Amino acid sequence: MMYSYIGAIHIHSKYSDGTGDINLISKAAKKAGLDWIIITDHNCLDTVEGFYNGVCVIKGEEIGYDNYHYLAFGTKEVIKETDPLKYVQEVRNQGGFGFAAHPDESEKRNNNYRPIKWIDKSITPDGIEIWNWFSAWADNLNDKNLFALIYAYLFKYKLITKPKNETLEWWDKLNNKTENIIPAIAGIDVHALKIKKYIIPVTIFPYKEMFKTFSNIINLKSPLSDDFLTAKQQVLNAVKSGNNLMVNRKICKVLPKIYIKNLTKSISFEKSLILDEQTYLSVNINRIAKIKIIKNGKVIIEKQAKFLDFHIIEQGKYRVEIIIGNKGYVYSNPIYIYKRD
Repeated sequence: MMYSYIGAIHIHSKYSDGTGDINLISKAAKKAGLDWIIITDHNCLDTVEGFYNGVCVIKGEEIGYDNYHYLAFGTKEVIKETDPLKYVQEVRNQGGFGFAAHPDESEKRNNNYRPIKWIDKSITPDGIEIWNWFSAWADNLNDKNLFALIYAYLFKYKLITKPKNETLEWWDKLNNKTENIIPAIAGIDVHALKIKKYIIPVTIFPYKEMFKTFSNIINLKSPLSDDFLTAKQQVLNAVKSGNNLMVNRKICKVLPKIYIKNLTKSISFEKSLILDEQTYLSVNINRIAKIKIIKNGKVIIEKQAKFLDFHIIEQGKYRVEIIIGNKGYVYSNPIYIYKRD
């Protein structure tokens, strides 16, 4: 039996450039249906971790200097290195792991938000934030035109489509270099910024609203523990191993079922499975959607359907994308299917 828990990653509090404290943020997360969240303030680890309002609140750090931002989890001290090559290693030295944040922000924006991107892709992170809500919105924001600006705020969800092709290609390329899983996450990058120049202060992208967008669903073999340190390790282990499904919950309320099975077992979001004559990848979304199966970075099947059973006959890394309309809905981490020696 598997136990699923919904969480959000890449959140800023009052300790950096967000506006909420942990009590406010955790209440918003609970109301949005989240079980866990990871706070990632800039160059800061001041958040006091624990269970707040029924939500498991874990702290991480967004290391941010120049064009490289890195979401570091499981570290003990703030990373003071400014060279990305050095701080990626320092995170590992502290027993942690990290994800390249919003690595491919557009340089062709029609607004004043400066793009921040992972320029030197030869610097290899532990994982990649393949989808960042605020970055996706900012890439498509046009603040040079009043009507376009109003549209961007009133219909903000229409500006969010899919992860960048170059980001997915980098992710697949890194996975093709190793039998290990290079994991990915979806981040919201929420700040809940407040504009106070009006008679009634306005909050731009409040926490509760953003917590209903990009989610990471982890599957655990046992229930999330009531002991915080144990629960923290359960969440971090799942994220580190790629045992998470990235979902844009604004697109569809029905959560899909994705699993791979062979003659002896059935797994969901785990690292690997032995290939045999009865190895199948199954996707069930219970509504018509475009289901894509990607092997080693190449699309091998694309079908409009409610469900799909695909017979796997070759070794490789397999992942799933689900598209509804022209919007990305679900992205799975890869599972390595291998032949027994």
